[in-house]
Amino acid sequence: MSLQPMLLQTMSMQATAIEPLPEAADVASAATAAAAPAAHGGGLNYLQLVLDASLPVQAVMLLLLLASVASWIIIFRKKRVLDRAQREADLFEERFWAGGDLGRLYNEAAARKQDISGLEAIFEGGLREFNRVRQRRGIDARSQLEGAQRAMRAASSRELDGLEHNLEFLANVGSISPYVGLFGTVLGILMSFHGLASMKEATIATVAPGISEALLATAMGLFAAIPAVWAYNRFATRVERIASRYDTFAEEFSSILQRQAHVDDA
Repeated sequence: MSLQPMLLQTMSMQATAIEPLPEAADVASAATAAAAPAAHGGGLNYLQLVLDASLPVQAVMLLLLLASVASWIIIFRKKRVLDRAQREADLFEERFWAGGDLGRLYNEAAARKQDISGLEAIFEGGLREFNRVRQRRGIDARSQLEGAQRAMRAASSRELDGLEHNLEFLANVGSISPYVGLFGTVLGILMSFHGLASMKEATIATVAPGISEALLATAMGLFAAIPAVWAYNRFATRVERIASRYDTFAEEFSSILQRQAHVDDA
């Protein structure tokens, strides 16, 4: 047999066995087609998770949602109240220490007694009690000053009670919401595993949706708790500063009333 025909036959078989490589465009289109299902299923539809959750978990989520909404309403309202208290304190201290007539300041405050607050209410209450006690006969300067101080402490306590209103709710939401969310998560996981009893073959794909729905309750608990804790700490600090400012003003005004009482006795 001749060598040349054998070589030609071998080369023909090798050429038939080697397939052409796909073009780059075909490779890119295949990769895109493979990645499309993964990208489509990679996102989370939170609303669908809530709708697919069991009734106990949905009840927990609804409770956390209501607590979060109430917290944000209180946060915005409390910020306005504290900003107004700070602004009114600045304006009244500016008028008080400007060296004007205290009698005129008192008359202005007494004329709109229902609308005053903060330092102006403390000033009005202290001076009103001081004048009332001073009109009695046989009352010494010490008794006059003590009466004014009691009135200022009572007015300061009322003002601080108004500033601290609803702060306790923020504290409760911040401390309880994570546990409520964890409770919903435990319920969801228990019900998910209980549902596996009726299945012959359980896989991670079977358990994953129920666990995701349950974990959403914990996420909602944290979502409700974090703003509430932050707002409570911030507002509680601001209330303490305002309370210190009220106490300082009451002490300084007591010194002024004490000098006035001694002048009257002399």
